[in-house]
Amino acid sequence: MDKSPVLVTGGAGFIGSNLVDLLLAHGHSVRILDNLSTGKQANLPSHPRVEFIKGDVADVQLVRRAVQGCQAVVHLAAVASVQASVEDPVGTHQSNLVGTLNICEAMREAGIRRVVFASSAAVYGNNGDGEAIDEETPKAPLTPYAADKLASEHYLDFYRRQHGLEPVVFRFFNIYGPRQDPSSPYSGVISIFTERALKRQPITVFGDGEQTRDFLYVGDLVELLGQALKQEEIDVGAINVGLNRATSLNQLLAAIGDVVGELPPVSYQAARSGDIRHSRADNARLLQRYRLPNPVTGMREGLARLLER
Repeated sequence: MDKSPVLVTGGAGFIGSNLVDLLLAHGHSVRILDNLSTGKQANLPSHPRVEFIKGDVADVQLVRRAVQGCQAVVHLAAVASVQASVEDPVGTHQSNLVGTLNICEAMREAGIRRVVFASSAAVYGNNGDGEAIDEETPKAPLTPYAADKLASEHYLDFYRRQHGLEPVVFRFFNIYGPRQDPSSPYSGVISIFTERALKRQPITVFGDGEQTRDFLYVGDLVELLGQALKQEEIDVGAINVGLNRATSLNQLLAAIGDVVGELPPVSYQAARSGDIRHSRADNARLLQRYRLPNPVTGMREGLARLLER
């Protein structure tokens, strides 16, 4: 790869800032576009190879300026809250779909080809039924967030066929780790649970706690994102990003209790609208094309790193 910067949209956020650290460690320059709605400038290092642009991917002129001179794009910017998309589908659509279209068009105009896109397991809806979900599982988005992610995948494939873009589409399952903001009620469940456990505050579980998720540590994820930028050729088709391991929320709570010593009181309430019961990645395609860290970060180790912050 050349010395021109990699553009990371949403680069001040949880995943984005961890990716920025990895790219800098590998000698890259990084340009960041982030509106700081959920990201924080405090997540970013003060570094001569980091350029920060405050703004929204829904701003087409700003996106055009941001991509100029870049070698590749990692498009992470999104309103990642399922609940926020349910409550404000029009507003979240601007970032989650219009923003992706703006990135595609700006890349086409600038002659940039490689883009790594953060899609979501939410595109499958409730089709998992406890079994591992492969990429050919029927898509059944239940929320505007999921619908926008799936539509973004289709736009990226159009720009691949029509304009030569090289999209790597990763369908993230559940990512956790340092810098996940626990202050939002719609943040990742691990960051919320761990924060409340540390503060000895009661924990609320929406549902019976037997719903399952496939958790991947953010440090392992950004290694995959870095690989996707360097691949000489890409394969067509979205890729599940997970470990093919189902962990229930009750099991997660038990693991947090092991790390912190003792859990505060836990209560259970009705499941939230749009929440998915079971979600586990069939990651055979991922393992064929990319290298997970060996060993991957285990839940206890990942929780301990998260709690070190």
